[in-house]
Amino acid sequence: MDTHSYTLRYSRHLVLPDLGTEGQEKLARARILIVGLGGLGSPAALYLAAAGVGTLLLNDFDRVDLSNLQRQILYANADVGAAKTTVAARTLEALNPDCRLELLDRRMDEKELQSVVQNIDVVLDGSDNFGTRFAVNSACVRARKPLVSGAAIRYQGQLAVFDMREANSPCYACLYPESGEAMENCRSNGILAPLVGVIGSLMAVETVKLITGIGRPLVGRLWRLDAISSESSTSHLKRDPACPVCGGHS
Repeated sequence: MDTHSYTLRYSRHLVLPDLGTEGQEKLARARILIVGLGGLGSPAALYLAAAGVGTLLLNDFDRVDLSNLQRQILYANADVGAAKTTVAARTLEALNPDCRLELLDRRMDEKELQSVVQNIDVVLDGSDNFGTRFAVNSACVRARKPLVSGAAIRYQGQLAVFDMREANSPCYACLYPESGEAMENCRSNGILAPLVGVIGSLMAVETVKLITGIGRPLVGRLWRLDAISSESSTSHLKRDPACPVCGGHS
């Protein structure tokens, strides 16, 4: 991209206090992994690509289903039956051809996941099952990579950042022990379509903050939103010294 086009495309970032040219260059150098290209991963991927993130690694092994189109805005009716990673890449490339895309259209085992996480800057987890979330968290703890975790069901959404680079940061397993109950899913419980857009967009916001160093990321805090009452709350999370995942890390 020539200098004029670059300046024009990112002009609203370049004039922002604390972000500016330096922050935009940090975004251009960033490598970000998005696990799950559903309701949360869709808006997160779109906004990160639009914001000028240099490389997005897209991980999902599902194909587009008609029921996805109510909320998963990366896809269109004609994409039903196609691999989500393939369609997502096409959509994101059309939005910003300067964003490099790496497709991981499979369920990664522990070894591959660890290898991938070692070489990225931030992980976004928008998956819909605890097994994946625990595996991603464990890989982030071992690699000391920040994890942006979002979730939404029915009319409630939540968001947190876990960052083992900070001494007092809890990990996902401090909040949800692996012996906990199975995760509720939107197939049986429903989900308000715009709600995942709100949470996914805020996942992108937290990622930009982590990459550029602006603001105060949600490390050690859990933010909750009730879309029906339009009320939100923030609670503080404490690191569990006995946590089987991060308890031995300091």
